[in-house]
Amino acid sequence: MSGWTHAAGPAVALPLENIDTDQLIPARFMSAPRKEGYGRFLLHDLRWRQDGQAQDIPTLDGAEILVSGRNFGCGSSREAAVYALVDHGIRAVLAPSFGDIFAGNAVNNGLLPAQIEDALAERLMTRCPARIAIDIDARSLSFEGETHPFTLEATWAEKLINGWDDIDLTAQHNDTIAAAADARRREQPWVWPAAPEQDLRTTGRGARG
Repeated sequence: MSGWTHAAGPAVALPLENIDTDQLIPARFMSAPRKEGYGRFLLHDLRWRQDGQAQDIPTLDGAEILVSGRNFGCGSSREAAVYALVDHGIRAVLAPSFGDIFAGNAVNNGLLPAQIEDALAERLMTRCPARIAIDIDARSLSFEGETHPFTLEATWAEKLINGWDDIDLTAQHNDTIAAAADARRREQPWVWPAAPEQDLRTTGRGARG
């Protein structure tokens, strides 16, 4: 996964609260192979009627940033909801709050869940479609000559900027982990198996290929 710090692109508004993961991608589409892309399923039942006609919501075509209401990504823990957004080309979601599991899944897949104030979300939605610039390092977004902050945990920012998932994040501490293991071997050798031991420095990122 490639990391990123800056992005600027077209934003669209989805002025709804409590958009859940089943709305982001209905469960009936999750049997499709990921390699075929999940973008076409994004918000399917909000975008299309059963007869195939488009619903009256803003088009997502060409959008890179989505501005929405509170509790975005609530509901089940399905990571496919993030896949649908990413595969559709969405790089960031701006909202006053997010479902916890959704936000963690988003970061692990390079999608920014930027938490903004309610008033700013409402204002941005009145301006969309608009072009918004994002700076993860500065935790700021800019539009129409204005700059506003957003909230993002420091660890999540580090993961997005470096393109890391949880395993990559842990692998940065391999030397510390190995040193602690070596110290315990010396202090309490009886807790270790008699079989040959693998050096912890060879595990982690290197073992993933």
